Order: sequence, then C-alpha cells, then structure tokens
Amino acid sequence: MDLHRYGPGLVAVFVGGTSGIGESTARAFARYALSPCIYLIGRSKEQASKITQKIREDNQLADVRFLNKDVSCLRAVDEVCREIQASEKEVNLLFLSTGISKGGEETQEGLDKKLSLHYYSRMRFIANLIPQLAAGSERLSRVVSVLGAGGESPLILEDLPLERNYSMRNCANHAITMTSLAMEVLARAHPSTSFIHTYPGVVNTNLTRDMGTVTHMGAKALLSLACRWIVPFQESGQRHLYISTSKEYLPLSALPIPSPKHDGVDLGTAAAYLLDHRGFPRQNLKLLQEYHATGTSKKVWKHTVDMFAKVGGDKPEPK
Repeated sequence: MDLHRYGPGLVAVFVGGTSGIGESTARAFARYALSPCIYLIGRSKEQASKITQKIREDNQLADVRFLNKDVSCLRAVDEVCREIQASEKEVNLLFLSTGISKGGEETQEGLDKKLSLHYYSRMRFIANLIPQLAAGSERLSRVVSVLGAGGESPLILEDLPLERNYSMRNCANHAITMTSLAMEVLARAHPSTSFIHTYPGVVNTNLTRDMGTVTHMGAKALLSLACRWIVPFQESGQRHLYISTSKEYLPLSALPIPSPKHDGVDLGTAAAYLLDHRGFPRQNLKLLQEYHATGTSKKVWKHTVDMFAKVGGDKPEPK
C-alpha cells in the first residue's frame, strides 16, 4: 500500500489506538507512511508502550505520542484535543474505535459510558478537530468511525440519550444510527473531509475484557464457534488502512456532480460513506432516506450539540 504519494509527516490520531482495530490500523499506518506522526489515545500506558515499541521497530522515523485519557468524559476529549492542537496545524486522519461491551455505567458527566464512547465522545473529537482536518485537506483529510454501518434501526426520537428507555440493544441501535446520520450532516457541512462509518465484521479483539468472568467466557466461546467468519486482527488493520487512506473515498467537494455515485449508491442522499469491512457500501437505505426526508439527521446533530453544552462546552451546529 503506497502512502508515499501523500508525502512525509502525515498526522494520524487513533482514539482507542491502544487495543483492537485501532491498534492494528495504527500499526499498519506506521508501516506504510513516510515519517508519520501518530497519536495513540487510550487508558493503558503499559499497552501503549508495547505498541509504540512495535511501531518504531517497523518504522524508525515514526513519531509516536501517547495521550493517557479516559475519553468517555467529554471534558477529557477537550483536553486531548487541546494537546494535539497545540502541536499540530493539520490532522490527516482521525480514527475512532473506542468502545466497551457492558452498559449501564454513568460517566462523571452523567452520560451512559457505553453510549458516550460509541457516539458522543467520537462526535466531540470530530467537532474539536475539524479545523485541523480542514487544514490537511490538500493531502488527506479523513474521519473513520468503526462501529456498525448497515445496522441502522429506528430511533426513539423522544429519548435520544436513552434516559428512560435504556437497554444494551437500544444503546447499540442509537449509537449506530446516530453515527450514520451525524456523519451525513458533518460531510455536507465540511465537504473537504471524507467521513466514513464502517462495520468491521467479526474481529477477535479484546473488547470482552470488561465483561464479568462468565459473560467473558461465553463471548469467547461464541467467537470460537464463529471462527470461519472472523476477520483476522492484522487483516482488519490492513483493510481499515485502505479505507482510511485510499483515493477511492474522496470527500464531497472532490466528487463529480451532479448525482455522484459510489458503487451504485447515490451520494446525492449519502454524503458520507457507510461501508463494510471490505470497503463496500452497507446501509439501511430505506430508513436513512426516510430520516433525511423528515429532517431527523439535523435533529440528531442538534441533540448532539445540546449534549455537548449540557456537560460544559458548546460546539456550533453545522449549517
């Protein structure tokens, strides 16, 4: 994979980069990029140290920086972004893959931790780093959120934060569907950046580490039964590197008009890319078209901005 065409010094931010798909993609990125600057954001200094060593073995010119934060809190997201902004004028790749398997635990800011990591925190990173992403658009400007594209389901519109209707299923549905809708709004508001929501397939990561012992063992057993469908860890990183850097996924401003299409999907109603682990389009098109037609996308983004303000720190709504 040739990333040399972008020149030296690409800046990539991997939120959740100390484990799982974030780790495998960061390592793949480091192997192919020229003198990259890589930010790994996570909670484990020990794990970050191991990954940093491996990255430097693959690319001695890689500048790897670890920022130790629990980014389930939006104020912590702001702190991380300020640190990045103090050093970087541009960001070329923002890769978001944080997550936990259990739900029902609140953050210090009163948000459900799972919903925050899977949705609110990720959107906060995007909102904060938009100026740096725009500055990188002459070479590469891309946001990738790894979650569940194609699994969009009806939202409980009167309770988007799930304060009255919380369940693991509802949490997953809301995070996935709000991500797809928000990415559309962001892509239209910031057309020089590519916004991508992916479904990674079944990847044997360490996401079950926070489960109880019995649940953890059950999840491991299910993974072993599903081995024929599992995407290998390193392969997932390679595939997500392609999605993150390929010229195939151009930003809206670089697409031909009118009626741009990607593999038959009309981007007139799909400004963001919703992809499976192979990079093929994957979305609940009927539901998303209905939500676009009824203005639900904008309602979701307004709700997101309102939640930002609620925990202290407003960000303007894309126009």
